[in-house]
Amino acid sequence: MFCYQCEQTGKGGCHTNVGVCGKDNKTAIFQDVLMFAIKGLAYYVNKMKGNSQIRLEHKIAIIEGLFTTVTNVNFDASRVKEVTRKISEMIEELRKNYNAEEDISHIRKSEKFQFIDDDELMLEFGDTISIEKRKEEVGRIVAGMEELIIYGIKGLAAYADHAYILGYTDDKLLDEIIEVVDFMNYEHNLDELVPMALKVGELNYRVMELLDRANTGSYGHPVPTKVRITPIKGKAILVSGHDLKDLHELLKQTEGKGINIYTHGEMLPAHGYPELKKYKHLVGNYGGAWQDQQKEFEEFPGAILMTTNCIQKPRESYKKRIFTSGLVAWEGVRHIKNYDYSELIEEALACEGFIEDAEEKYTMTGFAHNAVLGVADKVVEAVKNGEIKHFFLIGGCDGAKSGRNYYTEFATSAPQNTIILTLACGKYRFNKFEFGEVAGLPRLLDVGQCNDAYSAIKIAIALAEAFKTDVNSLPLSLILSWYEQKAVAILLTLLYLGIKNIKLGPSLPAFLEPEIIDFLVKTYNIAPITTAEQDMKEILSV
Repeated sequence: MFCYQCEQTGKGGCHTNVGVCGKDNKTAIFQDVLMFAIKGLAYYVNKMKGNSQIRLEHKIAIIEGLFTTVTNVNFDASRVKEVTRKISEMIEELRKNYNAEEDISHIRKSEKFQFIDDDELMLEFGDTISIEKRKEEVGRIVAGMEELIIYGIKGLAAYADHAYILGYTDDKLLDEIIEVVDFMNYEHNLDELVPMALKVGELNYRVMELLDRANTGSYGHPVPTKVRITPIKGKAILVSGHDLKDLHELLKQTEGKGINIYTHGEMLPAHGYPELKKYKHLVGNYGGAWQDQQKEFEEFPGAILMTTNCIQKPRESYKKRIFTSGLVAWEGVRHIKNYDYSELIEEALACEGFIEDAEEKYTMTGFAHNAVLGVADKVVEAVKNGEIKHFFLIGGCDGAKSGRNYYTEFATSAPQNTIILTLACGKYRFNKFEFGEVAGLPRLLDVGQCNDAYSAIKIAIALAEAFKTDVNSLPLSLILSWYEQKAVAILLTLLYLGIKNIKLGPSLPAFLEPEIIDFLVKTYNIAPITTAEQDMKEILSV
């Protein structure tokens, strides 16, 4: 295997045996083959665009296939293989009906892919299409830029899938996403790859906008909400990941059964949605970010549901109590289909649950764009009269790699006349501290999940309009942490929007070669984080 798609790459900038995430060699190579097959299907879907033989299921298969290869989603090689089989069958179906002349400029030849129903032969084929091979063919810089585009597309596919699950799709947007995937079937130089990376940023912005409409259209606009972060007595189910529909369906099926539902990780913002918070047995948030789940899941005395990505290798102590849903999979873990949570509920009722109430403690969430822009006039006035001096967006993915205490130190050292916007699971580094208020507003505003970066962008754009300037001229600094491909998609969106002066950490992506990093620094003034004290001093001295 050769994998450097997440932030926690090993020495030498890649994993070649087992990933820190727990992905083994077989699963990694099977995912490479799946990615190759996805490009093959994209070839036909793009070339046959407008043809009645192209159906929504072809397009969604590409989206779901991309999401399947995102970090911490599918660790079951047999299920990856079945996804590949499904896509190869679609390739075969479309190949028979494709009458155009052969595209001789097509270098990857993914459209010729045929399913290999032999694990050893599939592994051998995977070696022939690896990133290492591509680096030999096109050079490390071009290969790195290609991966930047692919990782961005994988990230936005996750958001597109969330929207689709809630019944929201945009056929034109899907076509444009698939055009980018097909674009990767051809050889390109940097002059072509850089604009395509920005195109991915644009597409991700539109996908996040679609998902925002899906979430708010389904569950209402989030409202500021106080969320209990300590358990109460009773049977319990813990829901982690990102999927709001999974949570909603579970809440409906557990109503009146005497089971308390807790959120974990990126599910914390769910408490702000009116249609979810009306369920009285959605009682609170338990634990922190995804990388602490092994300890937290072991200690949780109930059943656990893992939706979307963020799963880690389950310990034997709770493997019987954890379930997956959607595209998430781990070999040996029970998987829920068609939103039937009966086994999960039975497991929760069989568990001891919490035997007593813990001391009451709370955090806040629900400060999405509708809530913040509702008091925009108050914010603008506070900036004009000097009560608020600066805004910090401190957000992104959390992770286990060293260096992330920086974000705790940065947030807690922010002056009292500043406001901190935060989103994604990076917030757990500091969201349980007391930050107080400024100008009658909470100093810490939890905007939501990673996909709610759209909310943060919308807030920034609205403030820029109110001050008759652009986002780069606002007293606003972006201090971002990244881990996986959704964060890559968001970064590309920020670059597409022309937002500069981003501090990024805890380390820069291994797939970005020094020449590309130099380009980003010179063009967008992206800088790696240093120390909280040094970066804070630099920002506030401008």
